[in-house]
Amino acid sequence: MTTPSTPASNIPPGPGGVPASPSGPGAPMPGSGIGGGMFGGAPVADQGASRPTVTVATYSDYAAAQRAVDYLSDNQFPVETTAIVGSGLRLVENVLGRLTTARAALAGAASGAWFGLFIGLLFGIFSNNNWFAVVFVGLGIGAFWGAVFGALAHGMTRGQRDFSSRSSLQATEYAVMVDAEHADAARQLITRMNWNASGAS
Repeated sequence: MTTPSTPASNIPPGPGGVPASPSGPGAPMPGSGIGGGMFGGAPVADQGASRPTVTVATYSDYAAAQRAVDYLSDNQFPVETTAIVGSGLRLVENVLGRLTTARAALAGAASGAWFGLFIGLLFGIFSNNNWFAVVFVGLGIGAFWGAVFGALAHGMTRGQRDFSSRSSLQATEYAVMVDAEHADAARQLITRMNWNASGAS
């Protein structure tokens, strides 16, 4: 008497005799469900390849690309099919000035003062004493300890970073990309925008 086969017995064995998991476009993706892990959560089917996109314009700065997308939006273009893609990314660190112990303490005092003001306002709400006194005491304590920690943090660098700076990511080129089915309409609108910007009639 033969026993009925189970669904697991129809799966071809993999390495070491362990049944291989199904593969293909509709196969569940391990670890993609709620809970994570190899078998965590419900399986989620593969969504397949993304829709093809076309570059309709390129700009050297982000502001120009943003203006182009804004113009498309103002002319009822489906901007949900649009993306701004930056290429040639680089990290730019702009040096703001020389950093001394005094300046580090001053910057720490400013940051600590904001935190102390918040704490002072919080305690002032529930205090029966003079409200302004509680706020000013909190501000003063925050500024003092902020200055102390700022000076200590700068001293621990031992002169290896005696400057302040601001970092930002920049791209050499920004491309406005849309879905292929809307590419012609986007090109026409951007051409019209360029004509209007040049003053041509």
